Amino acid sequence: MRITHVIWLEQFVEKIERKHHVSRDEVESVFASQPSVGLIQRGDVKGEDLYRAVGQTHEGRYLAIFFVYKKRGRALVISARDTAAKELSGHVKRKK
Repeated sequence: MRITHVIWLEQFVEKIERKHHVSRDEVESVFASQPSVGLIQRGDVKGEDLYRAVGQTHEGRYLAIFFVYKKRGRALVISARDTAAKELSGHVKRKK
């Protein structure tokens, strides 16, 4: 799955920045680097499922990004945070 456009709602941006200290630029850089994406759960609305992307920012930070796929490469970001070690296995490897 390739994300070409990120949809931002201010309520989620504020929470992501305040609670998880993750910026819009960091989220967009992860999507630009072709992250590993997996389905988390089927949505209540057909075709709007919840996914998790795990990837690395341009600065080297590993993030888990939760989003609703809205078709045609568009992602509505719900949350983003630092990855847990178990989320990295099978996705990406941490640099030492």
